[in-house]
Amino acid sequence: MAKEQRVLIVGSGCAGLTAAVYAARANLRTLVVSGIEPGGQLMLTTEVENFPGFPDGVLGPDLMDRMRRQAERFGAEFVDGEVTRIDVSSKPFKLWIGEKSHQADALIIASGASAKWLGLPSESKLRGRGVSACATCDGAFFRNQDVVVVGGGDAAMEDSLFLTRFATTVRIVHRRDKLRASKIMQQRIMTNPKISPIWNSMVTEILGDDSVEGVRIRNVQSGQESVLSCQGIFLAIGHRPNTDVFRGKLELDPEGYIVARNETESSVAGVFVAGDVADRRYRQAVTAAAAGCKAAMDAEKYLEATEFGRLTAQAKVPS
Repeated sequence: MAKEQRVLIVGSGCAGLTAAVYAARANLRTLVVSGIEPGGQLMLTTEVENFPGFPDGVLGPDLMDRMRRQAERFGAEFVDGEVTRIDVSSKPFKLWIGEKSHQADALIIASGASAKWLGLPSESKLRGRGVSACATCDGAFFRNQDVVVVGGGDAAMEDSLFLTRFATTVRIVHRRDKLRASKIMQQRIMTNPKISPIWNSMVTEILGDDSVEGVRIRNVQSGQESVLSCQGIFLAIGHRPNTDVFRGKLELDPEGYIVARNETESSVAGVFVAGDVADRRYRQAVTAAAAGCKAAMDAEKYLEATEFGRLTAQAKVPS
């Protein structure tokens, strides 16, 4: 039998955990489903230096652990697992984790977006030790070092330009002989003396035992391989929102992100969104936390309004 909550939160990254803090602190029965990546992408990050309140930095997993304990302190409950299906066609909303179902009066989707990776065994081994998918998060750790950026779109160009603030050299590895980025971004890249593109090439291996020491690349036309010495590699080949289970249930944009109106409202009244699942632009821990706060506050207002409407309707029923 389904257990009913006032608020169900899907996702346990910065957005989901902040929403849990606010919802539980508002004395709403709150259940958090850990989701596809428990703790979110910060679980793959070592030092976080740009989250307010930590002047000496904080490890990503430690920050997520503190957020979870804070939510638990106010009464939020957690369940491990991934949502396998949902029903938002009627209220209460229903979702399933495997065969077990849960119900809620309001739903907050904070399932995040997953960075696209190359899929190399060496990449997984060195993730967080020189391999990153967030230049804004990790760029400052590579002062006076050599880095490689993989990608050819605007995101890769933005990351490359950002990294020139810290790195000695930035080399862009791209599979084609021209970039997909906008003309103005290409111009900025080509005129920056720290940046050099490596055309028609792909990374086949990331080298190093405990940290990145270089990358092996292959020319896709000649098949010739070479090694680039570097201390960091940044993947800028896109993100994939974790929204498969919501397809056909909520309005998504062509890339699969949930369409949000008035900051947190989905296409279904009572279903709210927060964080990277709707944010293709910022993708920062602090912006995700802010979005979680907004979603929880909007969910609380929604529940108050629906409860008031229900009580008003009952009062008007003649005895």
